Amino acid sequence: MTDDAVDALAEREGWTAEEFAARVHYRGDGDRYSIEYYAPSDCVLYWKVKGDGETAVPVGRDTVPDPLRARIREDLAAAGVDPDVEGRPL
Repeated sequence: MTDDAVDALAEREGWTAEEFAARVHYRGDGDRYSIEYYAPSDCVLYWKVKGDGETAVPVGRDTVPDPLRARIREDLAAAGVDPDVEGRPL
């Protein structure tokens, strides 16, 4: 993927772009997540944000709620990115 994918994601609600990456933040069920798509490696990373709002730790996809993962796949597809990259192992 090119930076065009990052720009397209930045047009989606809540997403922002920084050079070769796009990021979105979600809050639900008492948990907060930061999700990042990296164009050079064509991958998605999930981070769980701790209560202080400053510290985030990477988490495995199997710990992320299914509705959130589905939303990320929808956003990827709408931006022209293969939604299967969401589930690709790192």
